[in-house]
Amino acid sequence: MVRKQAVVRGMVQGVGFRYYTQVEARRLGLAGFVRNRTDGAVDAELEGDAASVWAMLAWLQHGPPSARVEAVEVTTIPPIGETGFQIGF
Repeated sequence: MVRKQAVVRGMVQGVGFRYYTQVEARRLGLAGFVRNRTDGAVDAELEGDAASVWAMLAWLQHGPPSARVEAVEVTTIPPIGETGFQIGF
């Protein structure tokens, strides 16, 4: 079990990024959340098996078709045993 925090920068707010991130994370069986940041970026925490987390991080590099991802900053954080994947505010 691993947990990663990802800060996604670019045109990622107002384009359905959080919704599509939730859909993809649930498809991969991940727990965590995604939320908008006040600086225009999107923050996500992803927890699950390493292969699924890495697949999600790869997806975040481009996001949904309406987004324009410029950078993704990833930090390893301790797993907390979370279940479910939510959109935060």
